[in-house]
Amino acid sequence: MKSTVISIIIAIALVGGAFLLAQTNFSDKSGAPINSVSVVDGKQIIEIRARGGYQPRKSVAKSGLPTILRFSTNGTFDCSASVRIPSMGISKLLQSSGSFDINLGTSTSGILRGSCGMGMYPFEIEFQD
Repeated sequence: MKSTVISIIIAIALVGGAFLLAQTNFSDKSGAPINSVSVVDGKQIIEIRARGGYQPRKSVAKSGLPTILRFSTNGTFDCSASVRIPSMGISKLLQSSGSFDINLGTSTSGILRGSCGMGMYPFEIEFQD
């Protein structure tokens, strides 16, 4: 009986920890999202890893710059290989491994939201002045 109770407590702790980890929005010590944003030849490149969701889930970028959204995959076979950005009419299938660029044009301030093809894995980019 005692070992059953201990096993149940451990199972609950493991499931709860996995849930919290899956919901984590990776950030630095100040709580700001970890960005993979760089500027090359006057174009802003936002890098997002796609596999079992999108990392980072939130990016912060500068508005008013031509912007490329670059997805990197490595053995991605889940629904995060299908990217949708409804406000821009974008729906793309990514290769299972490699990188894929989406030209977002010149961004305006605001939040751009996207997700996997099933809507299970969201991501967003906040464009700031």
